[in-house]
Formats: sequence, C-alpha cells, structure tokens
Amino acid sequence: MRRHIILAAVSSLALVAALAGPAAAQDPTPLAPGDRIEGEITDSDAAGPDDAYRYDAYVVSAAAGQRFEVIMRSEAFDAYLQVQRPGAEPDEDPLASDDDGLGEDTDSRLRFAAETAGEYVIRARPLSGRSGGAYTLSLTERAPAAPAPEPRAIRLGQTIEGEIAGGDPESVEGPLYDAYVFTGRSGDRIALALDSEAFDAMVRLGRMVNGVFEELASNDDGPDTGLNSRLVFTLPEAGEYVIRAMPLGNDDEGAYSLTLSEGPPPVQAQTIRMGDTVRGELTERDGRSESGSGYADAYRFTGREGQRIRIDMTSSRFDTYLELFDNEQNSLASDDDGGPEGTNSRLIFTLPKDGAYVIEARAFTEATGEYRLVLSEVEPDAPPRPLAFGATVQGEIAENDARDAEDRGYDAYVFEGVEGQRVRAIMRSGDFDTYLQIGHAEGEFTALARDDDGLGEGTDSRLNFTLPDDGRYVLRASPLGAEGKGLYSLELQDRGPQPVAGSLLVGVTARGILTESDATTDDNRFYDAYRVTLKEGEKLVIKMVSNEVDSFVIIGRAGEDSFEALGSDDDGLSDTHSKLEWEAPEDGVYEIRAGTYQHGQTGSYALIVDRQP
Repeated sequence: MRRHIILAAVSSLALVAALAGPAAAQDPTPLAPGDRIEGEITDSDAAGPDDAYRYDAYVVSAAAGQRFEVIMRSEAFDAYLQVQRPGAEPDEDPLASDDDGLGEDTDSRLRFAAETAGEYVIRARPLSGRSGGAYTLSLTERAPAAPAPEPRAIRLGQTIEGEIAGGDPESVEGPLYDAYVFTGRSGDRIALALDSEAFDAMVRLGRMVNGVFEELASNDDGPDTGLNSRLVFTLPEAGEYVIRAMPLGNDDEGAYSLTLSEGPPPVQAQTIRMGDTVRGELTERDGRSESGSGYADAYRFTGREGQRIRIDMTSSRFDTYLELFDNEQNSLASDDDGGPEGTNSRLIFTLPKDGAYVIEARAFTEATGEYRLVLSEVEPDAPPRPLAFGATVQGEIAENDARDAEDRGYDAYVFEGVEGQRVRAIMRSGDFDTYLQIGHAEGEFTALARDDDGLGEGTDSRLNFTLPDDGRYVLRASPLGAEGKGLYSLELQDRGPQPVAGSLLVGVTARGILTESDATTDDNRFYDAYRVTLKEGEKLVIKMVSNEVDSFVIIGRAGEDSFEALGSDDDGLSDTHSKLEWEAPEDGVYEIRAGTYQHGQTGSYALIVDRQP
C-alpha cells in the first residue's frame, strides 16, 4: 500500500472546528493504514470527562479480525491512546488503551484487533492533566493472527505454572495470553490468583459467545499483592468459563503461576430501610467485597420499580466506595468520590424492578475504620413542563426537586421541534451558577448538548443547538454544582434554519455585521458564510478586519451536513485582525466563514478576498 502523509493542522483544530459548526467539531478525522499525522493538542480541543484532558479523534474502518498498530510520539507530554466505538462518551471504558507501550519513555503503542467489521475511533491525548503540545500519530496494519489454540483445562484447587512467550495468541488489547477453561455451577464463588516476577499480571474471566471472548470480570493489581492479580467472582449461571492469563504490557513475556480456588464466602448482608442512617466500621474481621478487593459490609433493602434512591457513605478514616447489586449479585452501579468533601461516596440510582437489593460499603483501597451510611429516597424524574418558543419562565431550584446523576436539583421543560431547526435557551440566576442541557424527550435522558457560562455574562448560560430530528426535546435547567439552589429565569428562542451562504467574487470587499441571528457554532461563536468558485492552484489572500470583534476567518468545503476546514487564521494581520494566505487544492466551490474568536461577540467587519500577487 502506498504510504502517504496527512498534515493535520491540529494546533488550530478546535478553533477551526468551532467555526465549522457542531458536525465538524464532533466528527473524527479519517485514518487509514499508512497514514502519518502531525498534530497538536491545545486547550481548544475536545475535552474529556470533567475537563480533565484534551484529545483529538480519528476514525478507522476495519474488517472483522483486522489488526492494527497505532504509535503516538510527543516530546511535549506523556502520550496516551484509546480505541472506542463511534459515539462512545470519553468516560466510557475503551476497547483497548496504552500509555507507554512503545518502550521509549512516555510514547505510546496501541495494538488492537477489530472483533467485528465497522468503524473504530482512536483518541490521541495526554495521559492526564491539561498539558498539550505537538505529537505524531501513525497507523499500520499488522499481519493476521494465527488461530488461537483450545484453552487448557484447570480444576478447582489447581495451580498451573505457565509462560507467556512468542507464538501465544494475542488479545484484542494487544498483550499475549494463555487461556484456561473450567466448568462451574450457578452461584459458585471462585478466586483467581495470577502471580509473576516477570511482568505486571492481568487476569480476565469470561465466556466464549459465538467464538468471541466476552469478559465478565478482570483484575490488574490485587490488594496487597504488588503487581500480581487477585479476582473473586460469583458465577451467574452453570457452564464453561474461560480464564485469560496475560501481562498488562504489550511486549511483556515470562513465567507465571495461575491458581483457581474456592472464593471466600460473600459478606452477610444486614437489613437497612429507606431513611435509615447506619454508623458502621470496617475491620479485618469483616468479609471480603464481591470482587475480593477489600473488607466490606453489606446491607439489604427492598425497593420498587422506578423508585429513585440515594446512598451516601462518608468517612474521615478512609476513601469510601459504594456498589449496588440486585438480588442475583449483578452489579448495577458504583461510586467512588461522588459525595461531598473529596473522598466520600454518593450513588443515585433508579431501581429497575420490585425486589431486594444489596449495598456493598467498603474502602477504595484495603483500609479499615469507621463510616456513616445513609439510604434515602429522592424525588423521581418529574414530568417535564411544556415550554413555548418565545416564552420566558420563572422557576426555582429547591431541596425537594428531582436530582440528576450528579445530585444536582433540576427542572425539566419539553418542546417540539423539526430537523435542522436552530434553538437557543438562555438561563439566568442571581443565586447560583446556571447549567443547561438538552436531550430527546423519549427514553432515559442523555444530554445532546450542554452549556455552563455561554452567555458571557458571569455564570449565566446560553445554549445554542441545531435539532437533529423532528420530535420532542427536553431542556434541563439546573445549577452547575450539587449544592446550588434558588431562583432563575429561562427563555427558549426559535432561531430558524441555518442561514444560507452568500456568493462572493474574488477581488471584492464584503462588509457585514455579526448579529445574534447569524449562524452559530456549538460554543456560541457567530459567523457569516460566503461561497467562492476557484480553480486548482489559485492563491488567495483573505483578510478580516474589525474594530468591534476579535476576527477569525476560515476556508473550507461544505457538505450536506458537515464542513471540512482547510485553512484558518486568528491574528495574522494584527492582534484582532485576521490574514490567511491559501491555495485551492482543486477546482470547486469553497466556503469562507467570517466569524469571531471569542464566543458571543457581535459587531461590524470587513472581509477582503484577493488573489495573491
């Protein structure tokens, strides 16, 4: 395959994406075997959960079983790679990830295999923090893997000495593995111990479904075992189970021992009722948690379908951890630090059915000490109130309002819209930092867009959004933090369809005014669009000057639902004026977008488009 280079101007990627609009801001860049990317992580790139890091996204089309290697190098930050399905949220568990797999300081090498045909998304990012800078990214296709051998049998109470070596099968995540199979009964509680002096051990437990390994549980570093693995698991049904013994790193090999034994008995659950407060203590006499990762206490309660509960666990002695199970010991939800004051836990959950449930209260690590546990019922999701376009409503976030998963009180409003309609919601409050979310009205609420301080007036919110489908939508109005409450106002505006780009002749100066009725990006930047027809190799000088806004100009190609940015500039002419020198790669119609660098700005400007001398 001919090797080619993609020079991605990722240093201005987020600013380009901002003026390109929501589709360009969200769509990952196509990546094929042989491609090499030169990019940069900046503060304007897409953000991870809680704004903890920035990342660039690339999409790879793969056939079932196709194997890839992604290498990311950077002198500016500790490189980190993830592979996920399209549409996955940044906080969802990746299909595979790598930190320092290249073995060259902090550079990454991620190897993965496509379990099924389809698209996979590569996220290139720093390991942690808001650091950024330049990086290179390359994708290569690896040779097909040899057929995996049949797993070896292992019996309860048996220890097997093995070795990870070249020729072993390769996991989707990249590391080599050995596989073992055993038969168990429903409710059997088993314990796995994987020990090695040669590598950081990782043990995985699962079942083969249609020839594909489906993981049920895994462990990297068991409590107080260094880099060795410990896993305790209750079998959900009778049948064959597969153990995979592997190193954590892609290139690690060496000897290991694997032990399958009977697991410790589960923690005996005490009764707790809605509204109860328990003062308990974790001690070394307590049973082990369901995963075997620490001492735990368990509490059983009876709930009903649709009931919304809140579990709070606090301790001054250790970092608390909560997990909720159904009566069949299926894990439903967990929380580490969702409560107040850092290391306390808070879990809010809507029960799926009538019956018994079990709360497991433990430390995040192998710790003991006193704690406080509270089980309470919270208001269920309130039916959303109708909200008409052009209307302004006055509301109040109060203590008895419905709470979201972040324990924020909220009010919900419903409206109807059509595909392509641009809507704007403005929320103001003198009592708290406002926060707006919009999502589909049907099914479990999932935010399609959100805004914190988009109005540009302190802590008030302005959310602009283009509706993807005809139907009913819900606006959630809430404080940004869980403790916020008080009065607010909410206004819903219909901004109509996206304005159509006008025509512009090269050599002509266009004078315009950016207003709140103009096209907007997903972060409230206004822009006007102009189309020009160019020949291949035609060179332009594009200038945007304004005494009222910080100008930002971009040129690209517009599709039916997307915009491909090909060049952009912010301050090339002066501090707030733009100048872009650009050459057309082929004959065609191009779109120039004259906009603002800062969100919410309006004002007059001049756009000058000339041929380069």
